[in-house]
Amino acid sequence: MDIAIVTTGGTIDKDYFDALSEYQVVDSPLAELLKHFHVGFKFEMFPLFRKDSLELSGEDRIEIHDFVAKLPHHKVLITHGSDTMIDTAKHLMDIEQKTIVLTGAIKPARFKDSDAIFNVGVAIGAIQSLSPGCYIAMSGQLFRPDNVIKDREKMQFRSLS
Repeated sequence: MDIAIVTTGGTIDKDYFDALSEYQVVDSPLAELLKHFHVGFKFEMFPLFRKDSLELSGEDRIEIHDFVAKLPHHKVLITHGSDTMIDTAKHLMDIEQKTIVLTGAIKPARFKDSDAIFNVGVAIGAIQSLSPGCYIAMSGQLFRPDNVIKDREKMQFRSLS
C-alpha cells in the first residue's frame, strides 16, 4: 500500500540555526526518519509548502484541497502546523474515497523531546485502518475536524464533546 505524504510546513518542519535565530521552516525530515525506522510500507513525498500554518491563506487551503483530490493515492498523510490544522482539515472533508490524516507537532521533529514521531506514528497506523474520511492525529488521539480544538494552555488537542 502506498501512502502519499504531503508536507506543508509548520512546527514539525522547523529548525533553528543558533541562539540568536528564530525558527524557520526547512525541508521536512520525515522521509529520512521513516527510512531510519525501516517502515514496512511504501510512501511518496510531496512537498507542497514550507510555511508556518499561520501564514497559510485561503488560496493555499484551496491548493492543498485540489492537490490531495487529484492524487492517485487513496491514503494521504498531511503534515501541517498545529495552529490552523483544524481549518485545513475542514476544507478537506468533502474529498471522497480517500483516507486523509493531518498531523504535526507542538515541538519541531528535530528536537529530542518532540511529539512529532509519536504523532506521525499514530497517523500512519490510523491511515492504514480507518475508513475514508478526514481525520486529525494529535496528542495520541484521532479526531474529526468538526469535533476538536487545540488547547494552547495544555499544549494538546482535545475533543469538543
